[in-house]
Amino acid sequence: MLRVFPMKENQLTFAPRNHQLTNINVWTADGQWLAYDVRPNGASFTGLTIERIHIGSGSTEVLYQARNGAYVGVVTVSPDLPPRYAFIHGPEHPDERWHYDFHHRRGVVVQQGRAENLDACDITPPFTAGALRGGSHVHVFSPDGSRLSFTYNDHVMHEWDLRQDLRNVGIALPLHAVCPPKRHPREYDGSHYCVLVSRTTATPRPGSDDINRAYEEGWVGNRGYLRADGSRQRWALAFIGDTLSASGEKVAEVFIVDLPEKNADYAIPGQAPLEGTAMTLPAPPAGVKQKRLTYTDQRAYPGLATTPRHWLRSSPDGSAIAFLMKDDVGRVQLWTVSPLGGLPRQVTRCDSDIQSAFSWHPDGRGLAFVYDNSITVCDIASGALRRISERSATPPVADAVVFSPDGRRVAFMRDCADHRQIFTVRVDWPEPGRSSAT
Repeated sequence: MLRVFPMKENQLTFAPRNHQLTNINVWTADGQWLAYDVRPNGASFTGLTIERIHIGSGSTEVLYQARNGAYVGVVTVSPDLPPRYAFIHGPEHPDERWHYDFHHRRGVVVQQGRAENLDACDITPPFTAGALRGGSHVHVFSPDGSRLSFTYNDHVMHEWDLRQDLRNVGIALPLHAVCPPKRHPREYDGSHYCVLVSRTTATPRPGSDDINRAYEEGWVGNRGYLRADGSRQRWALAFIGDTLSASGEKVAEVFIVDLPEKNADYAIPGQAPLEGTAMTLPAPPAGVKQKRLTYTDQRAYPGLATTPRHWLRSSPDGSAIAFLMKDDVGRVQLWTVSPLGGLPRQVTRCDSDIQSAFSWHPDGRGLAFVYDNSITVCDIASGALRRISERSATPPVADAVVFSPDGRRVAFMRDCADHRQIFTVRVDWPEPGRSSAT
């Protein structure tokens, strides 16, 4: 049942151009600023600036201005102060052979006006451990701000055999700066040591746990999660992996990778070279363990929902990983699964589809998303829904519905008169331990 407690929306942006929020980590740690890019639309990567807006005064600041034919977008913010802003940067001086693409982009981090490359690039053999060989995308700080996750496509594989350019998940660590020899004009240094942590294959075996694509990742817990024996797995990432069913159909499932605790361990090769070879992708470090968490191929509607696009998000305590999947009658609902595996739990029982990506309240009590053309919060324990924004003829934009760090506001977007604008709405939830009207 959907309870209605609409609050007054606050429109922040009004300029006749698009304002695009990323799906998570868009607030500064003090909850005073929202970071965004200015792509003409979500699919057109032609924005020139990374900006932020103050939620009280409405004042805006340009954080970064692209130059020399490059474009920028998909900005996220660190969970500490002073804020660091990470975003995708396309190539400068693009030409016919080297222009913006999945395998031609990098991460850039800006802090207090200073910009530096996050990931190094080395596309000339012998490759450099800690450097990437292609494009990184959607750089998300860990809950403590010490490292970032990203998705990745490989230039070397793209040139050798397009079928081997598989999307993977990686992380950037503050182990040390990486400075490859730069034998090609498109190579560059990076501030962080970067490795891939997912394992994919171009030829997954039907009915197996093999995947040919790893994507839409999220950090597990503010401090990882508890193993079955009560010990703590400090670092882990959940992601969507595309499997093949026994009959050969693509089925998207929830996967998790347990990661080493010490930064130095990421420089230890596993079964294959960290840096990859001319005919193989970079490989995960030793100690990285990939595990499949869901097995949905026998359900009436197998696999995670692909529409709306969403990213896996863990509860703050790491005990539950949330995702979207159709129920037995075909409606997109919110589900969770334990990082230990087991049967998924259906949280919502909505009369129509959930319509957007989602985020968790900072204390883990629930989540926010678009449902019934309005911003809705969901109690994780009961599945009860509360409408907190106006219901509109068209739904808010599905890309981002993001709680503020204090949990008192949700940031989202609406398309208004042909332009995408940023809004916030207050969340009127009782303090923990007090009774709720729902």
